[in-house]
Amino acid sequence: MTQLDPDVERAKTAGATTPVPAARGDAAPGDAAMGGPAPDVAVDDEGSERQRKLVRIRRSCYAAWAVVVVLWLTFFGFPFDRNRLLILICLGLLTVSIGRRPLLGVIRDWLPFALLLAAYDLSRYLAIIIGLPTHWHLAVDVDKWMFGGVVPTVWLQEQLKTAEIPWWEIITSTVYMSFFLIPYVVAAFLWVRDRVSWRKYVIRFVAISFAALIGYIFVPAAPPWAAARCTAEQVVDGPSNPDCMFSDPADTPDGGLLGPMTTHQPGAEPYVERISTRGWDATHLMAARKVVESGQKNSNMVAAIPSLHAGLTALIAMFMWPRVRKRWRPLWAGYALTMAFALVYTAEHYVFDILIGWALAVAVLRLCPPVDRWWDRTGPKVYARLGAWRARRAAAGRPEHVEEEHR
Repeated sequence: MTQLDPDVERAKTAGATTPVPAARGDAAPGDAAMGGPAPDVAVDDEGSERQRKLVRIRRSCYAAWAVVVVLWLTFFGFPFDRNRLLILICLGLLTVSIGRRPLLGVIRDWLPFALLLAAYDLSRYLAIIIGLPTHWHLAVDVDKWMFGGVVPTVWLQEQLKTAEIPWWEIITSTVYMSFFLIPYVVAAFLWVRDRVSWRKYVIRFVAISFAALIGYIFVPAAPPWAAARCTAEQVVDGPSNPDCMFSDPADTPDGGLLGPMTTHQPGAEPYVERISTRGWDATHLMAARKVVESGQKNSNMVAAIPSLHAGLTALIAMFMWPRVRKRWRPLWAGYALTMAFALVYTAEHYVFDILIGWALAVAVLRLCPPVDRWWDRTGPKVYARLGAWRARRAAAGRPEHVEEEHR
């Protein structure tokens, strides 16, 4: 069964069920049978034609937006940069809004969100400016304590890493990369479908980002791939960017802080590697790999506790759980678990980092409902005052002869 465009369907429904009041002096509805005018039908036809015109415009804009996205991907690659990604998403939302809602609503809603995320990006450098000693042993020791002296990253690469890239590493690389895309796609989906849920989601998104930032500032910690390249003597003073972080792990004796790999698959490297982007080699997406690796090098490399990758993914899964049909719930839960596995296996995070990220997601979800209730009470008042202020400004700027005509 073909589904009509929502705008056309609403126009037909309105024309069938909602009569337009006749103006004073117009013929009665029965006059149409005797050759008299039928104003209701004329108005409905005019409204339907307008809706059909808007549908054509919107579909043309859809096509133009798709062309822009394809050209962008062709010439600039995937927009891993958050600002570029938000620009593309907002352009898409503008096309969706044609004929459905005010276009300025996209800017009104998304600009504060983008500014908050930009503030988060800038504030990440506070960790570098404050310069507290980096924890190199904390997560290693906790993981060993939880798993009987074994570091899960080391064990997983011993058992699973092979010389040839297995098919499932394409999945781990894709899941790892999805962190730079999925949170914003979910935001766009909610903005179109449910603005109340969108507002709640944005509050939680921003909250967990800034809560994680507190951890990065006061508990800077090195990830497993860095610990595999450095010895205890090289990081005794807790440096944040020692030279050993940029060395070849093959040159680090005894596996560095992680300890040696006791076994490995035939042909695989006998040491822990950072392989979060290795799966893309099998798909020949080398450009994407280089973009992500460049971003990794320019980011705060000792921001491991908590894992925002794991925390935000878990938050999205728990937030969407009651908002999707039951058949989609295992997909969201599996996404969060697959992300956790990918982060540990590829040496991006320890299990300790993952657990702290998950706990942070739960805390944010528990603490945000009071904020929602406060906004439910305050928001309508804010919008009412804003509307009154705009009305006063419009009245103040209205020419005197226009006011005289209205009187």
